[in-house]
Amino acid sequence: MEGFEYVSTLRLPEIVAGPERVAELPRIVRGFGRRALVIVRRPGFTQGDDWARIEASLSAAGVEFEVESVAGEPSPALVDEIVARVRGREHASGQAGEPAEVVVGIGGGSVLDTAKAVAGLLIPGNSVMDHLEGLAPGLPYKGPAVPFVAVPTTAGTGSEATKNAVLSVRGPGGFKRSFRDEALIARVAILDPQMLASCPPELIAANGMDALTQLLESYLSTRANPVADGLALRGLAATRDGLLAWHELAVAGLGGAAASDGARAAMATAALCSGICLAQTGLGAVHGVASPLGALFPIPHGVACGATLAAATRVNVAVLEQREPENVALGRYAELGRLLAGEDAAALPDGEARAALVHLLDDWRARLAIPRLSACGITAADIPAIVADSRGSSMKTNPIVLTDDEIAAILAESL
Repeated sequence: MEGFEYVSTLRLPEIVAGPERVAELPRIVRGFGRRALVIVRRPGFTQGDDWARIEASLSAAGVEFEVESVAGEPSPALVDEIVARVRGREHASGQAGEPAEVVVGIGGGSVLDTAKAVAGLLIPGNSVMDHLEGLAPGLPYKGPAVPFVAVPTTAGTGSEATKNAVLSVRGPGGFKRSFRDEALIARVAILDPQMLASCPPELIAANGMDALTQLLESYLSTRANPVADGLALRGLAATRDGLLAWHELAVAGLGGAAASDGARAAMATAALCSGICLAQTGLGAVHGVASPLGALFPIPHGVACGATLAAATRVNVAVLEQREPENVALGRYAELGRLLAGEDAAALPDGEARAALVHLLDDWRARLAIPRLSACGITAADIPAIVADSRGSSMKTNPIVLTDDEIAAILAESL
């Protein structure tokens, strides 16, 4: 934010973006070697046309590859199992050197996070539990990591641009924590909007709300900086222009049709910008509560974000107006209201623009059919446990420090 000096040395992947750019995957893989581990979504991806084309092109390029798959959000146990299985196969075969020379992740955030973590541990071979932040033993990661290539098939998490792999254990005593290191950042990210064509409406909605939340919270973060600001505003404009349009076409069965080309490309841009921004700035209260929500309940991360975003915005604005009326975040909330609400909001005074933003976010939640928390089995009795585990790294960069009662108000309003 204004007056805050912040310099980042965080690197970015090489970005290969545009229609049909996934055809360059074999060339990119061969730039790292001949042996690849490919991690994809389960079930279904390997039965589709996209995989048939990718498989044929890798084989034609002389790439030797094996495939692992991921269903749902990844756990530390899944990462350890894949690492042990791949290392075991290579040892049994008598091959010398690294188990794989490159890891390719083709899928949504869960797949990319799994591939990222596996790439980091294939050579050292230890458990990912050694490196999860906020948990013992909390050992520093020393690597080395196998090169990682990211091919997102959803538009939301921005995992293709971040250094963290988010892993979860669900249920009582569960957690959601990151294996985080700059060595895990993808070497190359292939953003081909045609790879998004099979996204169903509910995935477009949840992932889109995740990207929107990451962009909003990055712009409002106490670690915001001019470079991230520009990317956040670019991503927010892309979300405004692409998310609802793509979702509506998908509901009509046209989510992968030519009519949706522009919307898919816009959301691929928004997701990438959101990943770059969050890595630079941190996030806020929505991600603070989304972490325990995802650990304690079977609620997808994007749904947790979408269900709580409007309420968190309203609470943050109210608390800022009451306790810190000179905080620059209030002006930023007004800017966002005018940006997202379009021409009708362009001339609104700040207070009305902030109110328009809250109204718009709640309207988008409804139009995208994001369920309320109560529909996911969460009740008022669960709120204290969620609040107690909400003060991770994301909450630390919220534009104002919230009390437990204020965090509880966000959750109660979102039920």
